[in-house]
Amino acid sequence: MKASSLLNKSLSLKLALIPLVMLLCVVVGAVLSLTAQLDFHFFKKALFDAELHFALGMSLGTSLISLLLALCIAIPSAWLMSQVRLPLQKFIDTFLDLPMVLPPLVTGLSLLLLFNSQGILSQLIPGISKWIFSPIGIVVAQTYIASSILLRNARGIFTSFDQGYRLAAYNLGLSPFRTLFKVELLMCWKPLLGGAILAWSRAIGEFGATLMLAGATRFKTETLPMAVYLNISSGDFEIAIGAALWLLFIAACLLFLLRVLNRNV
Repeated sequence: MKASSLLNKSLSLKLALIPLVMLLCVVVGAVLSLTAQLDFHFFKKALFDAELHFALGMSLGTSLISLLLALCIAIPSAWLMSQVRLPLQKFIDTFLDLPMVLPPLVTGLSLLLLFNSQGILSQLIPGISKWIFSPIGIVVAQTYIASSILLRNARGIFTSFDQGYRLAAYNLGLSPFRTLFKVELLMCWKPLLGGAILAWSRAIGEFGATLMLAGATRFKTETLPMAVYLNISSGDFEIAIGAALWLLFIAACLLFLLRVLNRNV
């Protein structure tokens, strides 16, 4: 029997609609409350304000660099972990998943302690502490978060990949490395692209870790989330709402792209 027909007969299914409708109303209400601010004045502010131009450029630029770095880190790592049982595998999995579950401020604080002049990395690589409180710090924070998300997504994709294709490629004389680039990536590019879109959206919206590692300085380390924070703090709600509208527009575009991609997978 179809769920639609069961819905008409089952009281429990009807009751389950209550939390669904409540959640939907809150989400739709929040989005409408923000978009309701978009009159001609806010539209002009969002398009032509110099601070928003800087924040938009900083967000897109740093997040794209972070995404490229995350791809270079996460794809090979996920591919390796999907094929090889590493020593202390469970501990490695736990540590690699920590960036996804730790509060962003805690993540940022830990990165700050790692990269500051008294941190472990500064003892090994003098001068690396100059990265913090700069746009490089934004990239580091975004890459840290995006890599964890992309690693988890890519690992699931490579783990579910049909081993028969790998074995056929090995029998044809391809090395594992060439098999990855000539077979696996070509067959898995759509779900991997979906994971990359999710990681990119998370990097664009990253705030807590960026605040701790790069600071909040106007026209220096000001991303769109940072612009919302700075202008809400200073009482300039127009620019804050303008930055929020840009973030809403970018999120909507990425979600639409993800829906189109998933429909064609």
